Amino acid sequence: MNPEKDQQHDPEAIEKSRQQRLEIDLAARWPVGIFIGSSIFWLLLGSALAIAASIKLHDPAFLAENPWLTFGRVRPAHLNIVAYGWLSTAGIGIGLWILSRLCRAPIRDNRSLTLAAALWNMGNAVGTWGILRGDSTAVEWLEYPTYAAPFLLVSFAFVMLESVGLIRRRPPGHIYISQWYIMAAFFWFPSLYFTAHGLLVLAPVQAPAQPPINWWFAHNALGLWFTPIGLGAAYYLIPKIIGRPIHSYYLSVIGFWSLAFFYAWNGMHHLIGGPFPAWLITASVVASIMMFIPVITVAINHHFTMVGHFKKTIYSPTLRFVVFGAMCYTLASFQGSTMAIRSLNGITHFTHYTIAHAHLGAYGFATMVFFGSIYYIMPRLLEREWPSRFLIRIHFWSCAIGFIAYFIFLSWGGILQGIEMNQKETPFLEIVALTMPYLKLRTVAGSLMTLGHLAFAVSFCWMIISHRASTGEPTLFSKRIPNPDPIS
Repeated sequence: MNPEKDQQHDPEAIEKSRQQRLEIDLAARWPVGIFIGSSIFWLLLGSALAIAASIKLHDPAFLAENPWLTFGRVRPAHLNIVAYGWLSTAGIGIGLWILSRLCRAPIRDNRSLTLAAALWNMGNAVGTWGILRGDSTAVEWLEYPTYAAPFLLVSFAFVMLESVGLIRRRPPGHIYISQWYIMAAFFWFPSLYFTAHGLLVLAPVQAPAQPPINWWFAHNALGLWFTPIGLGAAYYLIPKIIGRPIHSYYLSVIGFWSLAFFYAWNGMHHLIGGPFPAWLITASVVASIMMFIPVITVAINHHFTMVGHFKKTIYSPTLRFVVFGAMCYTLASFQGSTMAIRSLNGITHFTHYTIAHAHLGAYGFATMVFFGSIYYIMPRLLEREWPSRFLIRIHFWSCAIGFIAYFIFLSWGGILQGIEMNQKETPFLEIVALTMPYLKLRTVAGSLMTLGHLAFAVSFCWMIISHRASTGEPTLFSKRIPNPDPIS
């Protein structure tokens, strides 16, 4: 006898589970909805600033008469809005919802989390205003002025308290790999952010120690904050949608602990050739190569879980975005490890190739997985479906094609740029002229991605104001394919 298998076919147990999920979603509706909804606002603002910064690279006179919109202010404002306004805000909402579902425990204090969402957005608003008015700290990834940090600190304290409470209230039994990743991210981020902020902004250490600390933070913000939430979401959503368990729980555990151990050492390879201790750079290079271990284990797990189910990406928007993001995670990690090789680093360092790589991780992986997660979460929070399949298709194909073009243009242009920069006889202005066509193509690709973001925002607002009843099936699921996970 298998009690769990019998329970799956027990109508009373099925109804009880359904009611439990509805209770969880009702408790999460306001705080998670505010985090996700506000993140889309920051996505649009960040996209507008990104296009402005991109145009300035090949047309420096664009908006040059306005001191608030010079490249030195627009670019860091874009970076911080995307990092803390879009990715972090959406990541918190997604992480809280998945934790609540997996812990089978409703959010107990949604008022404090609603306040946390308000404070977090206030911190982003104050920080963005500070950068644009000229108060930037000039520390990359930490450009928000000091008066924005308290809002983020208090807000995240509420988030951590509730996430710990969810884990404590869960029924005894198995802890899913998604819970490991998300809880780790919720503990890693504040330690990363406030350690780096203290050592680089509040009480700056001596100058020679600042670049290693800055790159330790910048690299780990992606690897130990956005990456765990993205992987936790992928590990939850892929099996949930296709209706089968993850390929190997043991491989997922190996991937988690190898990420935790090796990634914290990354970042120093960005300082190759600089006046820093050789052991520091070498340790980071070795750790970067060792990152093949978690990446390969995650890739194997995701691929073998999806085997036989790839056709469902045609019909499920969540699966389509998440699988695209999972593939980009593998590519971004492999590329990042090779960039730590000294001979290749000598070509790609200080070029647009590095910018393409950063977008492969932050956009191709994290952003696309977050898009897919939101497509899954919102119908369950609002108990209604997305209103337009057409807008979802525009969103995916505009973002996917735009991003692929963006990545290819900057990668190839960056390689050519790096080769010429290593030729002493090549004048610098000729190198600038060489990169100009790729920078213009970057603007075109970025505009196509922004079109997808606008479609997503319209679809989201339409869903909020719509009263369309749930059909009981995820949007775009074909009638020919059984639905393993109804909207409830």
